[in-house]
Amino acid sequence: MGKDQKPETKHSLEVSRRGFLTGAGAVISSSIVAGTESLQGARHPSGVNVFGPAKVSMTIKINGIQRTVELEPRITLLDALRSDLDLTGAKKVCDRGTCGSCTVMIDDKPAYACSILAIEAQNKDVRTIEGLAQGNNLHPVQQAFVENDAQQCGYCTPGMVMACKALLDKHPNPTLEQIKLGLGGNLCRCGTYAGITEAVLESSRNQTSRVLKEGGPHA
Repeated sequence: MGKDQKPETKHSLEVSRRGFLTGAGAVISSSIVAGTESLQGARHPSGVNVFGPAKVSMTIKINGIQRTVELEPRITLLDALRSDLDLTGAKKVCDRGTCGSCTVMIDDKPAYACSILAIEAQNKDVRTIEGLAQGNNLHPVQQAFVENDAQQCGYCTPGMVMACKALLDKHPNPTLEQIKLGLGGNLCRCGTYAGITEAVLESSRNQTSRVLKEGGPHA
């Protein structure tokens, strides 16, 4: 050892726990930030675009109006409707795709809003319960629900109405069996199925009556 060279002490070789954690934290944080930035608009080797985990801009057509929101790609359509778009008609009950309370129509077909990501709803036509009535005039299905006492607590009602609307669009004059099948994915814990069935049948009769009055194909 040279005359001017100082011996290494134990203290000089030690790395404090605080210093180690501080340095490691800085490295990890920078890696996370870099990873987040690299994921934005990244492209998977398969050719599929990758978005997230941060918020991205997405535009969804809801009740005929284009709505643009900033959301994390993991957000469901149901949460986007309720928390970001102030459309609270679709109810968050089971949040597992089993009760139907969050039913909306996507490209004219019924769908559970809790089971589809908001980002997947882009370039699709989404209709919610708020889009049925015309001003103060209820949609015929909504009116039939009122007149046939087809709701009690109301949690299932918006989704049930949307399912009925989709059913009647497909089967204007449904049989009882078609009604059971068409509404099989919607649960009413209050047990208003008899009133709901009557509401569907009344809506069907009113729809047929309107067609006849307007000189439809069966007039």
